[in-house]
Amino acid sequence: MKKTILRRDLKSTTAPIATIPLFLSRIYNSRGVFNAEDLELNLSKLLDSSQLLGIDAAVKLLVDALQHKQKIIIVGDFDCDGATSTTLAVHALRAMGAFDCQYLVPNRFEFGYGLTPEIVDLAATMQPDLIVTVDNGISSIEGVNRAKALGIKVLVTDHHLPGDQVPDADAIVNPNQNLCGFLSKNAAGVGVIFYVMSALRSALRKIAWFEKNNIMMPNLGDYLDLVALGTVADLVPLDKNNRILVEQGLKRIRAGRCRPGIKAILATAQRKPENIRASDMGFAIGPRLNAAGRLDDMSLGIECLLSEDEYSANQFAQRLDQLNQDRKSIEADMKMDADLKLQEMDFGEGEMAWGLCLYEAHWHQGVIGILASRVKEKFNRPVIVFAPADDDPSIENPELKGSARSISGFHMRDALDIIAKRHPAYLSKFGGHAMAAGMTIEKKHLKEFTQAFDTVVREQLSAEDLEATLLSDGVLSENDLTIECVNMLELAGPWGQQFPEPRFDDTFELVQQRVLKEKHLKLVLAKQGSTQMFDAIQFNSEWIGKSIPARIRVAYRPNINEFRGRKSVQLMIDHIEAFS
Repeated sequence: MKKTILRRDLKSTTAPIATIPLFLSRIYNSRGVFNAEDLELNLSKLLDSSQLLGIDAAVKLLVDALQHKQKIIIVGDFDCDGATSTTLAVHALRAMGAFDCQYLVPNRFEFGYGLTPEIVDLAATMQPDLIVTVDNGISSIEGVNRAKALGIKVLVTDHHLPGDQVPDADAIVNPNQNLCGFLSKNAAGVGVIFYVMSALRSALRKIAWFEKNNIMMPNLGDYLDLVALGTVADLVPLDKNNRILVEQGLKRIRAGRCRPGIKAILATAQRKPENIRASDMGFAIGPRLNAAGRLDDMSLGIECLLSEDEYSANQFAQRLDQLNQDRKSIEADMKMDADLKLQEMDFGEGEMAWGLCLYEAHWHQGVIGILASRVKEKFNRPVIVFAPADDDPSIENPELKGSARSISGFHMRDALDIIAKRHPAYLSKFGGHAMAAGMTIEKKHLKEFTQAFDTVVREQLSAEDLEATLLSDGVLSENDLTIECVNMLELAGPWGQQFPEPRFDDTFELVQQRVLKEKHLKLVLAKQGSTQMFDAIQFNSEWIGKSIPARIRVAYRPNINEFRGRKSVQLMIDHIEAFS
């Protein structure tokens, strides 16, 4: 796959932002931030919950449930966003005086995703008066109907894109539903339930609920560590509203004001809370929580986050860490399978499919999303990976579970919708976002679905779209490649989806090189035209076994490396190419 380093477009409107260094102002400009007000990430700048369609009906349901001591069951999802959403809902409702609030998370291997009729029947054995979905429910037409038939009220809180029909719930809060005026369409599931809980607290305060019931009114800021974690881990775009939520959550974690479960997971990942960045949410905490949902039961992750003491939190965190190690091993085996399969495929005249679909009967359903991401990163094209939905070989028409990952310019959920309309028999169900989606198909339709998917990809993308590009913020001057400036960059975020961490490019002279663990490249580079030298590392380098030129162009992200008490600037290399 061809990779190209491109400089970010600095429009003619680019202008320095007062009070910050010019190099940082240039970075913000390229991300659409042109004034100091857009950098104010305090809680007073959050969007108001009143903009959310359905918020009043949702709050009324919850106030009634609290006043009449009704039993509430939270039905969550089996990923990090779902776990944080569930934890936040349970904690907040209990803190606000809920008589009986429990949770239920479908085991992906038994029930699949969302509020299905089967999970409603299971919930019914707990005799709830109200079911509240978090991070799911907007596509649960049959599940909501089943709950209503059983006399159970349903409040749906979700952020996924709705289909042509929405469930007949008692209330729906989802910024992406039609006619919703909430300006941040990028809220994660945990962000949505945070807003619902905020609106509920305001309503309870107006009726003097806390005073009458001798309840200490909870500080919703205490839940921002969960909001930050779920938002970053779910890879939703970091618009200003999400950056506020993430930044405020990070500040609380750095100050030691986070729940024991997050502290415990950070400890297993060898991360210090005081130094945590948004990327740690995605690469250190999120994968450990997700491992529970992928290989076992997300209840393990939720119990870790719900833990009130360090001992129990540490016990759960250790189990999550072991599951994550198991996940890595399974993923490595599946990746080897995928590499062999792609080598063996006959694409006709050497042309690879534009939309890739991969399947093996022994692949693990909980890890296919990660494999889809790895293949997408390697070949820069939309990918769907399938695994059996059930291990029973006697099933006549077995179903496959699919997990999809997309590239820029291709809306995955909309593409699946096109296929569903053209070929109604192919997709049993599907849902998701622009960049990621999930689906169920019958195995007998796999070949035809694969062809239909490739057709839709070719209709919507050009050959140029399949060429991977690395966007660079340009050259970072010698005076700016200092510990002080790199620290400033790290704290200038939070960086994340659609508000990317700064990346720079420059030419360097190769001074030294060595290979670590047979796959990582450790270099010493001299900045061209300077005596300044830097340690640099490229993980899983494409240059292993190849001759590296004496002069190279490098796309990199600077960070601070600390070794034996000494701090230095290190370059995290994303791409190396010969410089001529």
